[in-house]
Amino acid sequence: MTATVSDPVIQVSGAGIRFRRNRRSRRSFKDLFSRSRRTAGSGEFWPLRDVSFSVAPGEAIGVVGRNGQGKSTLLKLVAEVILPDEGSVRVGAGVAPLIEITGGFVDDLTVRENVFLTAGLHGMRKPEIEARFDEIIDFAEIGDFLDTPYKHLSSGMKVRIAFSVISRLEEPVILVDEVLAVGDKGFRERCYRRIEELLEGGRTLFFVSHNEKDLKRFCSRGLYLDKGALVLDAPIGDVLARYNSDYGVK
Repeated sequence: MTATVSDPVIQVSGAGIRFRRNRRSRRSFKDLFSRSRRTAGSGEFWPLRDVSFSVAPGEAIGVVGRNGQGKSTLLKLVAEVILPDEGSVRVGAGVAPLIEITGGFVDDLTVRENVFLTAGLHGMRKPEIEARFDEIIDFAEIGDFLDTPYKHLSSGMKVRIAFSVISRLEEPVILVDEVLAVGDKGFRERCYRRIEELLEGGRTLFFVSHNEKDLKRFCSRGLYLDKGALVLDAPIGDVLARYNSDYGVK
């Protein structure tokens, strides 16, 4: 798919989101009106603020930055899991979120039941799930555990089945957030090949990783986040060079 600047699939304009560092379970009536509560006591911070960029269909974007600088928060904004407190985030297509991908799976249901439940919640119809069921299970290499409760799977097995389900969604935008850190080398390579297949099919990719090799493998463009701000939007090689320079990485 040819990328066009005039018709972005993602448009982020002046986006910011505000969180609290501390949340007190009980507050007195006096607290609500005291000067200290209104000023220094709120504990608010902005993990992202005044972030703007656009993404054309078919682009592969690598999101770079230290831990705690807003990368995962940005992906959650694009996935519309959370909404901005300032600015806007417009996504003109469906999203396949490979972020916290084991979330939504039900511990007491079997693997088989979870495949149908999770795929259905993401919009796949039952006939589609049935048609792809064997493909999903074969990719995850989990056929011996179809009727095993999900809670009895290892962490690696949980990621395998979750990735296999979510990566079969026919959504134009893919969000990947370090989910492949769990699992053996062979499975990670199968996941990477699957991501390459999706990119060859014209999907748009947002990829958060600390692995430069993976970022260069998949991404042509990078977004460098630091202290909640977008420091640089440039080719991925330039973004990695700037990040390494800023933090003394050789």
